[in-house]
Amino acid sequence: MHTIKRVKLLTAAAAGLLALTACQSGAPSAASGSSKPPEAAAPSQQPGAATTPEAPTKPAPSSPAAPSTTEPASASVETQLKDMLVLARKGQVKGSEFAAHTGLIDEVEKKWGKADQIDSAGKGLYATYKKRGITFGFNKGELIFDVRSYDPELHKLTLPLIEKTLGKPKETAKNGDDQIYVFQASEQFELKFVIPAATGKVDHISVFSPQDTKNNMAG
Repeated sequence: MHTIKRVKLLTAAAAGLLALTACQSGAPSAASGSSKPPEAAAPSQQPGAATTPEAPTKPAPSSPAAPSTTEPASASVETQLKDMLVLARKGQVKGSEFAAHTGLIDEVEKKWGKADQIDSAGKGLYATYKKRGITFGFNKGELIFDVRSYDPELHKLTLPLIEKTLGKPKETAKNGDDQIYVFQASEQFELKFVIPAATGKVDHISVFSPQDTKNNMAG
């Protein structure tokens, strides 16, 4: 009898032990239950905080432009033509102190030397000084009646520019392909502009004294 009771007690104890083990295995792990979720990264700037905009960069003040010293082309041409007319009234061109109507070719030769070439043309002889860009027309009495200038500054002039300052020419003439425009500079002198058809620009000018084309030394 005692043996049977002992077996029953052992069986009951074993059953209780199994039940306790089953309960412990179903309980959640303390380690796993105590783990905290990862914290969110803190924002770099607090929400709602005002952002201060950067001040715009001011452009550096520009220096005032220096006043131009270059004359407008029209004013420069006008001045050139007016100066030309002033000299023509004296029988002269720019670059020569020798005048038509009063100058003698031997006076030129004494100061400038012999001409580079002398040609017969029209009503007299023409002495050319190439380096100076000047040609003198003179009669048999050596009196200068024509002073011509081949100054490169003349080559930019056109008839419309000339007429804008000097008005219309008193007459026109033609010599081969050259058109000649004649302006009355004074009672004594004419101012002529010679314009080749090929360029439409002045090749040379002539300050001309018509009265002196005759030979004053003739008997």
